[in-house]
Amino acid sequence: MTDNNQWPVTVDQAVGVLLGMLPKDEADKIAAMSRDDLINLHFGLGAWIRNNFGLWAQNTALLENTGKNDPDDAAGVIIEALWNRLQAIAPKVH
Repeated sequence: MTDNNQWPVTVDQAVGVLLGMLPKDEADKIAAMSRDDLINLHFGLGAWIRNNFGLWAQNTALLENTGKNDPDDAAGVIIEALWNRLQAIAPKVH
């Protein structure tokens, strides 16, 4: 996903790409994390997002859509949006 013609330009698109590529066990791990623990994804998933979604390159549209000026912070917004989406679709345990 390094071709800038295929970079997501919104947080929602970025989350959709991640949902489509993450193995179920990885998505389940993220869904089970607390919001405070999402920072632990900064170097792994966060680095992948920064590199493959063009946040260090010329993907200013996605950077602007996150509301952040820094690629590190923007990746955090995307990770949190992914977590929120996973929370919404995760089966509820009663």
